[in-house]
Amino acid sequence: MPMASIRTRAVAIACCALAAAMILAAALPGKARPQTAEPPPVDTSAGGPLAGDGMWIWYVDKAGGSAARIAKKAKRRGIEVVLIKSADAGSVWSQFTSSLVSQLKARGLKVCGWQFVYGRGPKAEAAAGAAAKARGADCLVIDAETDYEGRYPQASTYMRQLRARVGPDYPLGLSSFPYTDYHPAFPYSVFLGPGGAQYNLPQVYWKTIGDRVDDSFVHTWVWNRAYGRPILPTGQTYLNPKPKQIKRFRRLAAAHGMAGVSWWSWQHTRKRQWKGVSAPVAPILGYQRYDSYPYLKQGSKGDIVAWAQQLLAGGGFSTPVS
Repeated sequence: MPMASIRTRAVAIACCALAAAMILAAALPGKARPQTAEPPPVDTSAGGPLAGDGMWIWYVDKAGGSAARIAKKAKRRGIEVVLIKSADAGSVWSQFTSSLVSQLKARGLKVCGWQFVYGRGPKAEAAAGAAAKARGADCLVIDAETDYEGRYPQASTYMRQLRARVGPDYPLGLSSFPYTDYHPAFPYSVFLGPGGAQYNLPQVYWKTIGDRVDDSFVHTWVWNRAYGRPILPTGQTYLNPKPKQIKRFRRLAAAHGMAGVSWWSWQHTRKRQWKGVSAPVAPILGYQRYDSYPYLKQGSKGDIVAWAQQLLAGGGFSTPVS
């Protein structure tokens, strides 16, 4: 069999296995239960620009104001990646300059732009997002939230236009709601599907959500891993969370084999949160990862169902995407 055909068959088998794991979970009681059989492997590693410890920067002037100050503090606190706002909708932000990017890189940091998108002008949004690459960014992270719920055509247009501008291999990440089951109309399957973002950075803001760190983390893990993209979660340092919660988040990420975490945000981080972000943490002894997929049953609705249908269709089944 030609190598291309072997790859195609392997992808089809993996897609069908993942879809089957999601659908067969319906036979188990409860929302999400560990599989009785070994689940299909999902790559949770991530090399490149998003690997390591990252910090989000909303306004550069509130994060030190200069590349020298940002880099100095980042090095002292163990930050390896800075994610700086580069665009909002179709507007490129003037703070994200080629000079700032090159100076930060010269000081040993990886630099990614991030763009908040709304879906009202996806072509213009794509052009503004692509400007981050032109200014030297190692990657672009797409922050899409409430405004994009239900906007499947717009998400498709945005991703198609963005890929046309940055190329098929340029690193893209999606930053959005962590509990995908709470947002069934959000087009995760577009943003994280073929031609979409290679990395998933769910916003696991446990204190804002009102859950324990462990509960929030596991819920996010179970409902995001079905999309098959490496998960590099974003935790919170805003709203003054306790350092022990931040450390627990880091330990859970390591226990799940995640190659990086990031924090929202630099300007909200107080001294004690910085300590939680940078202090050494030990592995969680005896921790067993919750290897489950979303629970689907007859009558289930939402993007996760559309994604399962797409996987089955990609595996050669005549499954309509409804």
